Amino acid sequence: MTDYRERMRNLREDSDLTQSELGKLLNKSQQGYNHIEAGRAELKIDDLIKLCQFYNLSADYIIGLTDTKKDYK
Repeated sequence: MTDYRERMRNLREDSDLTQSELGKLLNKSQQGYNHIEAGRAELKIDDLIKLCQFYNLSADYIIGLTDTKKDYK
């Protein structure tokens, strides 16, 4: 099982996005987003939903409960 922080970083990097760009999506600063990836802040459910919609992936995949990519809906 993959840690959700690692999964978030991998998704961001695979999409060639910066922490600033993802921070804007979640209404956070680059530093605020970095704190989530680094484990200094927890991912909020509202932010998880936004990430699911943005990447069109299931929450199970993003939080590391499965390694199978499933569509958000």
